Amino acid sequence: MANPGHRRGLRTHGRPLHLRPRRPRLFSRRQSLPVNSTDWKRLPLPSPVLIEARGPDAVRYLNGQLTQDVRLLDSSGKALPACVTDAKGRLQFRVFIHAAVDGAIRVACEHAGADELFARLDRYLIADDAALEDITTAWTRLHVTGDEPPPLPADAYAVSINRFGVEGWDLWLPAGSCHETLDRLPFWNPDETETLRITAGIPLWGSELSTGLLPPEAGLDRTDISYAKGCYIGQEVISRIKSAGKVNRRLMRMSLDDSISCQPGDLLLEADGKEAGQITSVAPQSLAGRRSLLAYLKRNSVDQPVFLNSSAPVTVIGKA
Repeated sequence: MANPGHRRGLRTHGRPLHLRPRRPRLFSRRQSLPVNSTDWKRLPLPSPVLIEARGPDAVRYLNGQLTQDVRLLDSSGKALPACVTDAKGRLQFRVFIHAAVDGAIRVACEHAGADELFARLDRYLIADDAALEDITTAWTRLHVTGDEPPPLPADAYAVSINRFGVEGWDLWLPAGSCHETLDRLPFWNPDETETLRITAGIPLWGSELSTGLLPPEAGLDRTDISYAKGCYIGQEVISRIKSAGKVNRRLMRMSLDDSISCQPGDLLLEADGKEAGQITSVAPQSLAGRRSLLAYLKRNSVDQPVFLNSSAPVTVIGKA
């Protein structure tokens, strides 16, 4: 992990970042399970690496490192997903960015290898009037679902984020603080949240996402990538993919009769037995006799009937 408290860049006391976070807004998409503000529930999450950027050039610098348009934080009031890619447009990290209460930009990453994020973001910071700092040990993050965030102490804040298909809030609290009310909130059933995630077509690191992936293959071009903001590392390749309008494989939402057993890694086949793709996630729970799946399908198989074990038909619902 990058050294906690490690700072890099030109520390400046010049003009502040023009980021004035507003009250986080809710997602407008209709959810499978409506959650009322009186029904707060917690979602267990791994502790993230948290990097903070400050300085007059912080927005411009991060815009050159991330696929997302960092300037949108000024008006969105929520955490935005973004990718960190290499020069070939391949995924290195998937992160969530948000504006802190004091206007700093914070980049959170919670998947395997996240402790290398600071070094990657710091690599190109040379003459920019900005500073990066690893503040991982200074903050604790909790995630709760509900129409509104629960009451928080004055030194904590909430940002809106949808992690598994239900509106929710990342609550950022100073490390070491005691919050008994939050600690008493009930937890989501992991099988239920995993089923909701897969049904909603939300990719997960270690299942659908990994180092070296082209983000459009997983549908991240619709959520994590801005095609209007200008250059960033890997932008040329990703823009060419958009212009071509195709990738070699695509993450798809599917369903299967719940009487048929399957697991991640199982191959999907076309009618003639040719390999069509591979299952990445299987919902632990079924609905109306159907079980949701996520799978990568080869480009030529997306519009073809696909089967599990040559005989069990799999319904292709659409792109993730």
